Amino acid sequence: QVQLVESGGGLVQPGGSLRLSCAASESFVSIYTMGWYRQAPGKQRELVARITNGGLTNYPDSVKDRFTISRDNFKKTVYLQMNSLKADDTAVYYCNAIIGPHYFDYWGQGTQVTVSS
Repeated sequence: QVQLVESGGGLVQPGGSLRLSCAASESFVSIYTMGWYRQAPGKQRELVARITNGGLTNYPDSVKDRFTISRDNFKKTVYLQMNSLKADDTAVYYCNAIIGPHYFDYWGQGTQVTVSS
């Protein structure tokens, strides 16, 4: 089974920046769409950013202009650069990937991002 290994979470002050990384454990797999989701206490899991294998990106209004998703197809890695962080960004962030040949959904273990002074 493919594993998605996340890193980069932690505690940051409001206005600060953080960069999350997520790498697939098996380099030979074909990854179609990769993305980041987050879940805050008492709320549903929501999309943070998505990027297709062709490089098209999608962001909700809550993070648009502050977060940037990117990917390295050779390393099978997706990144999330988070700038101008707010307290409302506090959540567990989950990496997601749709991987061939069967278009299965894979999820990372989650990494905690806490924005607090």
